[in-house]
Amino acid sequence: MAIWLIRAGSYGEYEQKFIQEKRVYVTWDNFNQDLSLLSSRDTLYAAMASIYPDSKPKRLQNWVSQVWPFAHEINTGDLVILPLKTQPVIYIGEVTGDYHFEPDGPNPFYHWRPVTWIGEAIPRSNFSQDILYTLGAFLTICRVQRNNAEARINAMRANDWKPESVAAVAATPAVAADTDEAAVSTNLEELALDQIARVIEAKFKGHGLTRLVEAILNAQGYTTYRSPEGSDGGADILAGTGPLGFGAPRLCVEVKSEASPIDRPTVDKLIGAVTKFKANEGLFVSWSGFKTNVQKELAASFFTVRLWTQKELLEQLFAHYDKLDEDLKAELPLKRIWMIAAQEEE
Repeated sequence: MAIWLIRAGSYGEYEQKFIQEKRVYVTWDNFNQDLSLLSSRDTLYAAMASIYPDSKPKRLQNWVSQVWPFAHEINTGDLVILPLKTQPVIYIGEVTGDYHFEPDGPNPFYHWRPVTWIGEAIPRSNFSQDILYTLGAFLTICRVQRNNAEARINAMRANDWKPESVAAVAATPAVAADTDEAAVSTNLEELALDQIARVIEAKFKGHGLTRLVEAILNAQGYTTYRSPEGSDGGADILAGTGPLGFGAPRLCVEVKSEASPIDRPTVDKLIGAVTKFKANEGLFVSWSGFKTNVQKELAASFFTVRLWTQKELLEQLFAHYDKLDEDLKAELPLKRIWMIAAQEEE
C-alpha cells in the first residue's frame, strides 16, 4: 500500500470540492485527454506538449512525472494525503476505486478517483517535522516515501491519528528514498511556519494563547480586558477602540487552543455572547481550525463574527510583530528574512 500527496489547487481553492465529493482530481487546466488511453509516459508527454505548446521540456517532464501515476500507479487501497492551505490541518483518504475520465469536465475536473476520508482535519502538529518536510514538496501529486513515512503514517492510523511517539520518530532512519520525491524542492516558508507554530504551542499553551491574541489586538490599537484563566462567562477577551476601550468596533473574542477543530454549536455560543456583552462583532480564534461545515454555514453571520485559524493568527502576528510588547517578543523571538522565491523548472 502506497501513500500519495495530492493537492487541491495552488491556493487550496478546490479543497471543499475534494472533501465534499469524496474525490481527488488532477487539476491541470484544459487537460481533457483520457489518461487510461495513453500507453506510456512518452505518449503523455506528447499529449501535454500539444495542449501546452508554450511550455518548455523540463516543465512538461515535471508535469508528466506527476500526472502519470494518478491513472497508472495509484491503486485501490492506497492512501491519499491532502494538506489544506485554508487551515493548518491534513485530510487523509483511502482510494476506493479506479481512475475515471469525464470528457465533459467541467474544466479542470476531467480526471478523478474516489476516496473515503478516514482522517479528517488532523492537526499538522500531530505529524513529525521530517514528515511535514516531505509534505512541503513543490509538487501537486507525488508518492510519500522518505524516512519510512508509509509505515509511520499507517502506525498513526492505527492509533487514531494521534501524534507519533518519540520512540517511533527516534527509530526512523534519516535517509531519503530513491524516488523522484527525494530530489524535489521543499516549501521553506511552509516549514518555517510549522516551526513557529510548534514554538507557540510550547510557549503559549492553554490560556497562554489568549494572552498572545490579546497582545496582537493591543498592537492593532484595541484596549482589552482578558478574563482570568478558568470560566470566562462566554468571552476570553473584550476589546474596544480608544484609550479606554469605549469606542467601536467592540469585539467579543473566544480563543481555543485544543487539538480538535471547533464545531458549529461552539461558534454559536460566541454569537450569543456578542449580544450578552453588547459587542458589535465576535472573533473566534481556534488554533486547530474549524470543522468543514462551519465556514459554509456561517454566511448568515458574516457581519457578526470572524474566524481565525492558525493561518490567520500567524498572519496577524507577523503583520503586527514590531508593535508587540518587548517582553512578549523576548518569549517569541522572530526574524524576518528574504530568500529567492521558488520557481517551477523550465
